[in-house]
Amino acid sequence: MKSKLIKTHFAPELHIPNGTFDIDFYIKLGATENFTFKNDDGSIHVVELEIDGAIFHLHETMRGALEPITAKGVTTVIGLFVENVQEVFNRAILAGATEINPVTDYDYGYRQAMFKDPFGHYWQIQKKI
Repeated sequence: MKSKLIKTHFAPELHIPNGTFDIDFYIKLGATENFTFKNDDGSIHVVELEIDGAIFHLHETMRGALEPITAKGVTTVIGLFVENVQEVFNRAILAGATEINPVTDYDYGYRQAMFKDPFGHYWQIQKKI
């Protein structure tokens, strides 16, 4: 019997405030929803999302973890490599993100931009150039 090859990858878990119902920002960003588990009141317990093969989860805050709004600061920066940094950055801003850094080509060989999503998570959109 042949076992299925599993490629190692990261799947970050972004914590969102308990009682969250609306995650439309991520769909407008271009994510597709793989599955969702909801609480009895219909709020999100956990949802698995994917952007061009990059899987991540939104999870209600638990296990002593903090989400950026309650923590009053950045809890992590999500680095997302994409083909067209400007296009993804523009889509994020139109969907409701806040610009942190505009698209810039750096001497170290990366095109990068950073935005804050509506839940306070920082995203660094980037491409090696």
